[in-house]
Amino acid sequence: MPDRGGGPTGPRMRVGRPSRRVRTLLMTLGVLAVLGMAFTMFAGFWTDWLWYRSVNYSSVFTTTLWTKIGLFFVFGLLMAVAVGLNIWLAHRLRPPLSAMSMEQQNLDRYRMGIAPYKKWLLFGITALVGLIAGASASGQWRTWLMWVNGVPFGEKDPQFKLDVSFYAFDLPWYRFLLGFGFAAAILSVIAAALTHYLYGGLRVTSPGARATAAATGHLSVLIGVFVALKAVAYWLDRYGLAVKSSDFRATDNWTGLRYVDANAYLPAKTILFCIAVICALLFFATLWRRTWQLPVIGFGLMVLSAILIGGLYPAIVQKFQVQPNEQAKEAPYVEKNLEATRKAYGIDGTKVTDYTGTSKTEDKTKLRDDVDSTASIRIMDPNVVSPTFQQLQQIRNYYAFPNNLDVDRYSKGGKDQDTVIGLRELNLAGIPKKNWINNHFRYTHGYGAVAAEGTSADAQGRPNFTESDLPSEGDLGTYEQRVYYGEKTTTYSIVGGPQKEIDYSDDNGEKTTSYKGDSGVNLSNPVNRAAYAVAFGEPQILYSGAIGEGSRVLYNRTPKERVEAVAPWLTIDGDAYPAVVDGRIQWIVDAYTTTNGYPYSSRTTLGDTTADSLTATNDNRAVVAQQNQVNYIRNSVKATVDAYTGEVKLFQWDTKDPVLKTWMKAFPDTVKPKSEISKPLMDHLRYPQDLFKVQRELLTRYHVKDATTFLSGSEVWQVPDDPTNRSGNAVPPYYLSMKMPDQQAQAFSLTTTFTPNGRDNLSAFMAVDAEAGASDYGKIRILKLPTNTTVNGPKQVQSQFNSQEDIAESIRLLRGGDSEVEYGNLLTVPLDGGLLYVEPVYVRGGGLKYPLLRKVLVTYGGQTAFENTLGDALNKIFGAEGATPEPPDDGDTTPPPTSEDPTVKQALEDAQKAFTEGQDALKENDWEAYGRAQKDLEDALQRAEEAQAAADKAGGAGGSESKPSAGPSGSPSGSPSPKPSS
Repeated sequence: MPDRGGGPTGPRMRVGRPSRRVRTLLMTLGVLAVLGMAFTMFAGFWTDWLWYRSVNYSSVFTTTLWTKIGLFFVFGLLMAVAVGLNIWLAHRLRPPLSAMSMEQQNLDRYRMGIAPYKKWLLFGITALVGLIAGASASGQWRTWLMWVNGVPFGEKDPQFKLDVSFYAFDLPWYRFLLGFGFAAAILSVIAAALTHYLYGGLRVTSPGARATAAATGHLSVLIGVFVALKAVAYWLDRYGLAVKSSDFRATDNWTGLRYVDANAYLPAKTILFCIAVICALLFFATLWRRTWQLPVIGFGLMVLSAILIGGLYPAIVQKFQVQPNEQAKEAPYVEKNLEATRKAYGIDGTKVTDYTGTSKTEDKTKLRDDVDSTASIRIMDPNVVSPTFQQLQQIRNYYAFPNNLDVDRYSKGGKDQDTVIGLRELNLAGIPKKNWINNHFRYTHGYGAVAAEGTSADAQGRPNFTESDLPSEGDLGTYEQRVYYGEKTTTYSIVGGPQKEIDYSDDNGEKTTSYKGDSGVNLSNPVNRAAYAVAFGEPQILYSGAIGEGSRVLYNRTPKERVEAVAPWLTIDGDAYPAVVDGRIQWIVDAYTTTNGYPYSSRTTLGDTTADSLTATNDNRAVVAQQNQVNYIRNSVKATVDAYTGEVKLFQWDTKDPVLKTWMKAFPDTVKPKSEISKPLMDHLRYPQDLFKVQRELLTRYHVKDATTFLSGSEVWQVPDDPTNRSGNAVPPYYLSMKMPDQQAQAFSLTTTFTPNGRDNLSAFMAVDAEAGASDYGKIRILKLPTNTTVNGPKQVQSQFNSQEDIAESIRLLRGGDSEVEYGNLLTVPLDGGLLYVEPVYVRGGGLKYPLLRKVLVTYGGQTAFENTLGDALNKIFGAEGATPEPPDDGDTTPPPTSEDPTVKQALEDAQKAFTEGQDALKENDWEAYGRAQKDLEDALQRAEEAQAAADKAGGAGGSESKPSAGPSGSPSGSPSPKPSS
């Protein structure tokens, strides 16, 4: 035939195929892509293994890994076998296709299409369902380990008399197995039904029987297995009632049986179990009867019974038996819930004492000395003074302190004192020039701790530092000051190699160092370098000359993430805090064991319960929850992380906790015995804040012990909102050395207040002994105020502070210019039957970017004082005449009350004018004018003091007020302001 323009024919058509070279290139690229994905997966696995080995917790990695692998293969294989076997069996039981109906003719095309690939298709389907099931099962590694290693609680639930371990360890595993069985049965039914339909065993439109006898028997057995599993589910549901959450009196975290559960749901579940067993037997009987008539009737009966017996009957019981006499019906079950909840949260030993809320002593002057013996009142708020630490002790921009400092105890002169402490950590945002070398090789660590007395301030309102400067010096002695691991250290560093690190800077220039610890992973191995280059997405790790012999990579550097990694079965407290112990800085981390399977104990959501005004503004304070909703919690582990080496140690704290014992069986030799806690470390351990917040939230309802009061709701409390800010979140608990009325001496405590639900007056004060090693450690005391009288709560006290005219005017003056007033922690101290409130007031302004203590608010027995110092305020409240005034606060702009002597008044007006001129000069950086204003201010104050002394002498009155300070509220670079002599 002639060529009609249709293009080349015959062999020439192969021109469009790729050449051998192209095919080889494509194949090579494909192989490289597969190898790249494989190495990426290997890099993640290998770097994890290297990290766990570097911290000496490789057993945690291997135990977790092999458990996940075992569960993956066992349950993946079981699912694949179940589905694959039923597909194969359905294909094997296919009928001969003789008379082809129209339906079968249409399906024949599909049968012919898959015929050459039947084996591969079977393998692909089973592999897919096996992979999905295995991946799901591997996520249950915690459930498996708790089941196989479970330790008895030694406590039985009140309904079924089973050990609590059955609900905490066994029931979750049985439920997983049941869920897996349901999934396998459903997938098998679907796969078998599709196979039967494809090969003619099931017919939809064809005339005659809808199913062959073989298909009927096969599917009936599978459905019978499903119904049998449903019977098991009904039986387990009986026990599940003991840990079932329900909406009871608008309390959605109620757990345990109520009247309707015990008298309606429990017998209903038993009846439904029997019906499901009978129904399953009817389905199995189709192997002989070859008809679905009886099984379908039985299945319909089971569904109807579930609606009537399992749903309608309990509703009738609730409506006509419980609601008409709810308190009498529910009281026995409420008592079980009260007892279980108090025991599960460790609040069963709470001591509740009635407290009048009003002072018993008429002569208040006698109470002045009692204040000092009752509490070491902390006026340095660790949540306010961090910017002050930053400005005065940062030293270099590449250092920083955490937003919230910590409170600890250190001995001085043989006496423990509350101390505010923070570490000078690395701040990469402040390095002079950012690049890969600087970020990861040169700037690698912070340097030194900074500490200050919690109960005092200097004359300018700044902290009285007990440890300061760079390198840090002071009361803490000699210790390793380099901080390679800290709360702000969130990136990796490569240390110990040829590249020197910046240690710190002083007047003689930069000091360099090279890391000498054995922490981190060695990068001298090229395989390790390649793995980390992939894992960190940084190719320079592979070829950089800054990495050489001895180079080590440090990562996972925050204390909480290190503890969480080595003990993934623990819930980590939101506040890790540093302590100088035996010449090293140790981060102390509290950790909890939890479960949500404690029968009758009400559940709480950790994220919500531990939230307060601090966590609302600082994500680092949030609890790291292994499981968020729990109904049992114990502070079972105290952990430490060395700030230099990163070494993690776990210590058994609660020696009776069965949950911890279970995990110690699963991960042997990871938790050290309590006896290995050294005395210096024990001195710094404390009662954890998150546990306290969980307990205080439960005690708003569970402080009562009788069911009638609980059901009435008349004694429900609430944690008040923080009155010192506008966050609208709960007031945080405060650490404070104080003594409760039944104590003989001060104890380091964690305290909080309660108000009645929906009201602002005070209903109770709560404190727990927080000093580890003390005989009363963990003992919770509650002072309950009478309900027939009103005692001001925190919000009312704050409102009272703000509403008094003289205080409001003083606050207005403090806010003059561009100054800002910040309220510190509002501390509450029980004193002689009454309640003493103390709140430090800080001022930012006058060119300063950090707060200084300017005033102290104190109220007691309806009397309020707003003075320069705590001592002055207490003297005024308690009328301590002739008391020696404390040193004045420099920069105070509020003159103290004086006589109306004209000379005094004029001198104070001159002082105010000089102070204002000094502030204006400071803003303009006019240091000459600033110096003149300071001299005028000093002269005016001196005249005021002399005139007041003369007036007091003439009137026969001894002056007890301290004179105003000469220093302004702002001085450059945090340097001391000039001040006159006293």
